[in-house]
Amino acid sequence: MSARPSATRRTVLRGAAVAPVAGLGAAACSPTGGTTARATPTAPVELGSESEVPKGGARLYRDHDVVVSRSDDGTLKAYSSICTHAGCAINKLDGTTLICPCHGSEFDAMTGRVLRDPATEPLHELPVKAERGTIVAGPGA
Repeated sequence: MSARPSATRRTVLRGAAVAPVAGLGAAACSPTGGTTARATPTAPVELGSESEVPKGGARLYRDHDVVVSRSDDGTLKAYSSICTHAGCAINKLDGTTLICPCHGSEFDAMTGRVLRDPATEPLHELPVKAERGTIVAGPGA
């Protein structure tokens, strides 16, 4: 029976030093690490004045990861601004197009629909209402 050489102290220490670094790449692209966002509201949140969202336009509320749009007839819609591709916080609104900084996915802020991949799933719609002139979005709104 041949004996296998045991690991040297140097080999063990080198492996221990590399392991945490190897995980950094995965963390940067995972929904809980790197440039990804917090969860969308789990309770109603006041976003701002109803007048901040013009008819036919949209407003991005980065602090709450929500985008609110208003149709030409005045109807409000709200969507999570967390990209459905990799969970990144969408931080750019160009007109009514949301643009994800991580991989370039684009979404229509009026419908939540994907306009440009790599995302394939639409944004998650949230309940929204105007209450005493203030926009309130999230479950229970």
